[in-house]
Amino acid sequence: MLKEHRMDVLGTPHNPAPPTSTVIHIRSETSVPDHVVWSLFNTLFMNSCCLGFIEVAYSMKSRDREMVGDLTGAQAYASTAKCLNIWALRVGNIMTILLIIIPVLILGQAQRFTPVISALWEAEVDRSFEVNIVRLHLKKKEKKIRKISNQ
Repeated sequence: MLKEHRMDVLGTPHNPAPPTSTVIHIRSETSVPDHVVWSLFNTLFMNSCCLGFIEVAYSMKSRDREMVGDLTGAQAYASTAKCLNIWALRVGNIMTILLIIIPVLILGQAQRFTPVISALWEAEVDRSFEVNIVRLHLKKKEKKIRKISNQ
């Protein structure tokens, strides 16, 4: 069985003040990427010009600022850490490529001049052998002269 209520029975509100609204500010979980893992990777594997240590410092500062609640400071430090990470990655990649290319070029040039180098080496070895023979001969003569002068 349904009961029906009429609105006019309830009457007017007892509080004469106008209705007010309450606003609750719920802070959203805004996280700032601090790039700590990227900084640690660059520090351990591509620490070119010691940028890795500086990156880790800025990443940690970003994390600290975020824990305190200073999102603007956290974003500034995170931005700097990201920029340093990008530069460290670029410099590290360039250095890695150069460390591969330069030895290949040197070996290629060495193979090109191998006959010349080997000929020069043999001539130097022959010359040093001859010099050693002359030195031995001179030492023997000096010994003979000393024996004669001592008598």
